[in-house]
Amino acid sequence: MTPFGERVRQLRRERGLMLKDMAAHLGVSSAYLSALERGERGKPTWTLIQGVLQYFHIIWDEADELMRLADLSDPRVKIDTAGADPKATLLANRLAREIRNLSEGELEDMLAILNHAQGRERRAPLPIQAVQDTV
Repeated sequence: MTPFGERVRQLRRERGLMLKDMAAHLGVSSAYLSALERGERGKPTWTLIQGVLQYFHIIWDEADELMRLADLSDPRVKIDTAGADPKATLLANRLAREIRNLSEGELEDMLAILNHAQGRERRAPLPIQAVQDTV
């Protein structure tokens, strides 16, 4: 299951909506929508995402979050490590081989590490030249 598929299924079930009714509204088959919810389809199109937002009457922050989840929901990820440190290539390959065997706790730990690194990037001070250019 992908993060987007999980959230769409959760929204649909919370509201007591039938998969076939939602599929008809979106102009897709029930089989396609079910596969999307289960993560057996690729990342949803922008048009489909907009249809889902409209179907659930989602706006603002919740819409941004669902769009972010859609962006992170490609079940067949390809990682390009060309030109990266050899450890990045090792990590990508090991992760590809072992991800299905990781426990929920281990996955959460790894996501926490990535979230920390992402936050560190956001907080990184601007290079001196960039600071000077803004003055």
